[in-house]
Amino acid sequence: MIIKKNWQLQPNPEKLKIEALSQALNTDELISTLLVQRGIETFEAAKKFFRPDLNDLHDPFLMKDMDKAIDRIKSAISNKEKIMIYGDYDVDGTTSVALVYGFLREFVDENLLSFYIPDRYSEGYGISFTGIDVAAEMNVSLIIALDCGIRSNDKIKYATEKKIDFIICDHHLPAEEIPAAAAVLDPKRKDCKYPYKELSGCGIGYKLIQALNSSLQLNKDVTKWLDLVVTSIAADIVPITGENRILAYYGLQKINDSPRIGIQELLNVRKENASKSNTAAEVKKEISISDIVFSIAPRINAAGRIEHGKKAVELLIAETEINAFDIGKLINVNNNTRKDLDKQITAEALEIIETNEAIKNGNSTVLYKPDWHKGVVGIVASRVIEKYYKPTIILTESNGMATGSARSVKDFDVHAALEQCADLLEQFGGHKYAAGMTLKLENVGAFQKRFEEVVSANIQEYQKTPVQEIDLEINLDHIDAKFNRILKQFSPFGPGNMAPVFLTRNLLDEGNLRIVGSNHLKLKMVDENGIGVPAIAFNLGQFFDPISKGIPIDICYNIEDNNWNNTVNLQLNIKDIKL
Repeated sequence: MIIKKNWQLQPNPEKLKIEALSQALNTDELISTLLVQRGIETFEAAKKFFRPDLNDLHDPFLMKDMDKAIDRIKSAISNKEKIMIYGDYDVDGTTSVALVYGFLREFVDENLLSFYIPDRYSEGYGISFTGIDVAAEMNVSLIIALDCGIRSNDKIKYATEKKIDFIICDHHLPAEEIPAAAAVLDPKRKDCKYPYKELSGCGIGYKLIQALNSSLQLNKDVTKWLDLVVTSIAADIVPITGENRILAYYGLQKINDSPRIGIQELLNVRKENASKSNTAAEVKKEISISDIVFSIAPRINAAGRIEHGKKAVELLIAETEINAFDIGKLINVNNNTRKDLDKQITAEALEIIETNEAIKNGNSTVLYKPDWHKGVVGIVASRVIEKYYKPTIILTESNGMATGSARSVKDFDVHAALEQCADLLEQFGGHKYAAGMTLKLENVGAFQKRFEEVVSANIQEYQKTPVQEIDLEINLDHIDAKFNRILKQFSPFGPGNMAPVFLTRNLLDEGNLRIVGSNHLKLKMVDENGIGVPAIAFNLGQFFDPISKGIPIDICYNIEDNNWNNTVNLQLNIKDIKL
């Protein structure tokens, strides 16, 4: 089954705005159009966009409760209290813990510091009663929770009864009642006036160490932790705008110039795998947001999916290459296991859909199988959406309950849909496009029926088809080294600032069309004037026959560098094709 995409070309901004910006920047109107589409209309805004400045980061004390958090940490340090750094088992959680724990251990007695990552299978997501019990046994009196806790009111109350204070550093949406912790840092609080609302969990952790650094007059270079922050930004798919853009820009510089030992080990593994597969895309020198998303983040995540998330923290705070090598090797084995499970379970899920007309023809997909591996159900949900574009939930059995992950399609709020099924769920949480849930096994059938009803009642017709957004329609003669050089300065790319997608119509292949890999096209696009540009079209092998017969095509694509055998050439990365 091949899902056809709706192509959506952005409307061109006002001509006067484009011309004014072109004049101010002395640049091509195509570049100015792309900038104005991104809300950049003045010389000063363009300067901030192209030259992010760490001085433009906001004062961390603008965040609600930051003063309380710092006072409580200072009190704990001066009174030699035991402090536990607590975070989730995903990339955002483990990078957050590595950052705050690593920063504190530079000036706090390590005997007074510990970190804790909940077990994905026995404890689940977020703060757990088990984690609090462990802290109490260790005589911990302060827990700093990162990337979790904003809805853990019952857990915070339980900790208070055990004389343990919490500082919550979270970026998820709060409920009406804020937990009664010593401090709650979350820009999404209604009463928080912090100017930027889209920080990752690790980003909140970075604001915390910024505040500590200035309040304690430590004069430390906290930018050395930005490789962890950019890893969280990429993996958690937060918007790369505003403050996140600055943090990501300098975080990528850190990863490319002098990454910490643990991240360097992950990069070493990546290079080894690339050289084995001889894949050009894997051997490019400059690490990008995309490289983190598809290469570094899955390996960090694999620790929590297959074994335990604490291994990821141990890698990220490793101080010797020998230690990092051993942990990195184990995590890479975990990642290979994760890939095998992902492939196997995805195949089983797709087979269930193919053999069940009700599921196949429904507006949602909810699948349950008790022996599926809990660590990969979220990945499998995303894979299923690639083939059957509809809100999807993959459930398995864990500790006598059904537990799983939801993924959604563009503009459909899966978290809001789950709220309408809340009476059938024991717990749930997450975002508009991704969520997790736990329910009793006997409720699985009723939940499948209810979720389908809710989706059917709320999903709009346009949400049933994936959209390929296109920035500009251009001709091939616009594409040259200078144009590409300026486009690269639009990076780092991600939500809120995606790599520009272009449309060019009525092209032919010059005659060297071939299939590479499993289902990819390698070709050279030529227009009616004979101008040609090499191109790659991943997973679009179904167009081989019509293109080989000389049928003209329209393509939408990114422009990128193709690094091969130490030679760099321009290449079109084709996202979709229409005959």
